[in-house]
Amino acid sequence: MFRASLLLFLLSSYALPLRVSAQAAPSLANDTIDAAVLRAEVADFLSKELALHLADIKSLNPPPDKVLGAGTTGEYTWGTWMNALGAYAEMSGQRTLAGRDLAHEVGQTGLLEYRLGGTRFSQLYAVLALRHFGRNLDTNPVWQSLNEEERAEWRKLLDISAFYDPKTQQVINLPENYLGVAARIASISYQLGLLKDRALLDSVITRAARPFMNGGLYSDDAPPTGRFDRYSNEYARFVWDAADAAGRKDIQDTVRPSLKAQMRLWWDLIQPDGYGYAWGRSLGVVSYEDTLEIVGFLARHPEFRPAPLAQLASAYYQAWRWLRHDYNDKTHVLSVFAFGRGNYAYITREREWQQTTSFFGKTALAHMLFTEALAKENVTQVPAEIARPHLARFEFFRHGARPAGVWLVRQGAFSFTLPVSTGPKPGVADYLPAPHGLTGFAAPVEQVYPALVPFIELADGRVLAGADGADEIEPATDGRSLRVVWRRWALVGGKAGQLVDPHITSEVAWRLEGTTLTREETLTSAEEITLRRWWVAVPTTAAEYALQFDNGQRRDRFASDEGTLAVSATADWPLRVFLHATGDSPLGRGARKGLPLHLIYETRDLHLAAHKRAHWRMSLAAEGKKR
Repeated sequence: MFRASLLLFLLSSYALPLRVSAQAAPSLANDTIDAAVLRAEVADFLSKELALHLADIKSLNPPPDKVLGAGTTGEYTWGTWMNALGAYAEMSGQRTLAGRDLAHEVGQTGLLEYRLGGTRFSQLYAVLALRHFGRNLDTNPVWQSLNEEERAEWRKLLDISAFYDPKTQQVINLPENYLGVAARIASISYQLGLLKDRALLDSVITRAARPFMNGGLYSDDAPPTGRFDRYSNEYARFVWDAADAAGRKDIQDTVRPSLKAQMRLWWDLIQPDGYGYAWGRSLGVVSYEDTLEIVGFLARHPEFRPAPLAQLASAYYQAWRWLRHDYNDKTHVLSVFAFGRGNYAYITREREWQQTTSFFGKTALAHMLFTEALAKENVTQVPAEIARPHLARFEFFRHGARPAGVWLVRQGAFSFTLPVSTGPKPGVADYLPAPHGLTGFAAPVEQVYPALVPFIELADGRVLAGADGADEIEPATDGRSLRVVWRRWALVGGKAGQLVDPHITSEVAWRLEGTTLTREETLTSAEEITLRRWWVAVPTTAAEYALQFDNGQRRDRFASDEGTLAVSATADWPLRVFLHATGDSPLGRGARKGLPLHLIYETRDLHLAAHKRAHWRMSLAAEGKKR
C-alpha cells in the first residue's frame, strides 16, 4: 500500500475547521441545552457585536467604505444593516445601542440607500426595519424622526417598480424568487399606509402565488428551465408572509400545501450540524441562516411543523453553534472568505460586511420568534442533537417532459442529497446530480466542473453533461435506488436549459449497498462515434490520502475530519487515474471547507460503437468519523 499526505501548508490550511472563536457552547446536561442559557447567549452576542459595528460607523454622509475592516460598498449592504438594527430593537426592546438612537440610525440609513439607488432586498430590508418599530406611523419613531422631504425619499425607496413591471407582472431581468420580494415590500408598505394602490398590491401577490396554483408545490426559480433549490422554500414563505400582511386568505390557502411539503423536505434534508439545502447557489453560511429563519417561521406557524418544536429547536441550536463558531471574534465578521471557502460571484469582498450583518438581522428576528414559542409552549430543554431517523425517498419537484426532483438518503452518518435540477449555467457543479453531503465529497463552488458527473467532449468541440433535469427519473419504491436517463444533454457553455441530442443515451443507476453508494452508467450511441474526451472528478475534503490495491482493483482512500471516503471505478474502456492538488484555486473552494484533493478519471478518444452498450461503474464507500 502506498500512502501519501498533503504538504504541510495544505494540512495546516485545510485540516482546520476555519473557526477561530473561543466561545464556549452552552453547557450540556444529559445531552440537552437549557433554553434560557441559549436565549441569553444569542441575545448577549447580538448586543455586544452590533454595538461594536455601530460604534465604528462615524458618519453616513458619506458612508464608510469599510466597517471593522470589512467592505461595505456592495449592493444590499445598508439595507441589510438597517434591518439588523430594527430586528435587534424589536427583539430586545432596546431603543439605544452604543449611545446611538436606533430609530434615528434606521431612518438615516434608509436615506442613504435611497441616495445609493438601492433596490430589491435593500427595499425589503428597509420596509422591514421600519415595521420593526411599529405599524402605526403616527407613533413609529423612525418615521417621526424624518421631515416631509425625507419621508418622500423613503416612499420612493420603497417603490417596487424599480424592479417589478406591473404591466407585464414580471420582475425585470431577475430570477422568479424576486416576485416574492416584490410581494413582501408591497404588502408591508400597504400595511404601514405607505402604499395606497390596493389593485397593485393584489396583482403582485396573486402573480407571486402563481407557481403554487393548480396543485404546484415547488417553484421554478428560472422557468421553464427547472431550477429548484433553497429559494423555493424561501419563496413560499415570502408569499405566505405577503398574503398574511395583505389579508389575502385565498392566497394563503393556495400556498398552504406547498409549505407543508417543503417543510417536510427541509426537515429530511437537515444535516447533523444544522445545514439544510446542500445544493444550489446560496450555500455555506446562508444554509445555516436558513435553518434559523425556518425554525423561526415554524415557531410562529405550528401548522407547518414537520416535527415537534423541541426537535426543531435542536436544529436551531446546531445551526447557531456552527455560525457562532464561524464568526471570527478578532475581526468580528463571518469567515466567508477564509482559505478554502468558496462563494458565488455576487458575494464579493465589497459585500463582506453585508454578509455578517445579514447574519445579525436574520438571527435577531428568528430568535425573537423562536424564544417566544419556547416560552409559550413551555419548552425549557433543547435536545443537543437533531433527531434524524433513517430515510430513503425521492421527492419530485415536477413531472412531465423534463422532470426534476431530489433523492434523499439518511442512514446515520451515511447521508446525502442528490438533486436532479437545473443550475444558472449548464454543468455548474453545485447543481449536478451528485450525492451532495456525502462524507468526504463536496462540489467546488460555482465551477463548471464534472463533480461525480462525467463531461463528454464531442469531435466538434462541444462539451455535454447529463444534467439540467433529465428525460426519465425512476426512483425505486423502497427509495434505495434511482434510475435516471438522459437523451438530451446540457450544453456546457450554453444557456441554462439549452439541451442537445447527440444521439447518445446515458442511463445511470444509483444503488445503496450498506454504506456504499454505486453509480453505474451505460452509454449507448445510435451511431458510431469517437468522443474526444470523457472525464469525471471526485472533489474531496480530505487532508490525507492512501492508495490501495485489492486483487488488482485500485481503491483510493481519502480521510478528513468528517470520516473516510473510499473510491473505486471500473470501465469497459481504459481509464487514466490521477490526483490533482488544488491549492488556493477556485477548484479547491467548497461552500464550507476546502477541497484540497481531487481524484480524476479520464479517457481520450473513447470509441462508442453503434447500438453497443458501454458501461462504467464507480463505488463510493463512505464512513463517518468514529465518536
